[in-house]
Amino acid sequence: MGYLVIGTTAALLHFAFLGYVVFGGFLAWKRPRAIRVHLAVAAYALGIVIVDWPCVLTELENWARATGGRPVMENGFIDHYLTGTLYPREHLMTSRIVMGAVVVGSWAGAAVLRRRAKGGTAAGQGRTSPAAEAEPERPLESVSA
Repeated sequence: MGYLVIGTTAALLHFAFLGYVVFGGFLAWKRPRAIRVHLAVAAYALGIVIVDWPCVLTELENWARATGGRPVMENGFIDHYLTGTLYPREHLMTSRIVMGAVVVGSWAGAAVLRRRAKGGTAAGQGRTSPAAEAEPERPLESVSA
């Protein structure tokens, strides 16, 4: 029973990790410092996919499965739970491209928002609106009631 709980917890953490990898960059739209953590997590996930680094959660879940007498995941978490279920097996590369595009898009959005927050936009930086140029500000005392 304990190994089942450990394996299930590892699987749930895996789903949360994958969700954060794909959508965590959007957190930086509200919390700009979050981009650093997301960059590290995304780099680790990319290393798992490209370099075939070991995934701690996969190792933990496989250990719990083997110790509990259940079959281990032969090809990892994504192949076991998502490929063939969420998308067809022949679209694995397409799904990776889409996930990468979502990540890069979230980073691009965070960069645009950060640039705007610092006071500069690409078009019209340092310019005032035509309405502000047409009518100068008057001191509060000179405004009649």
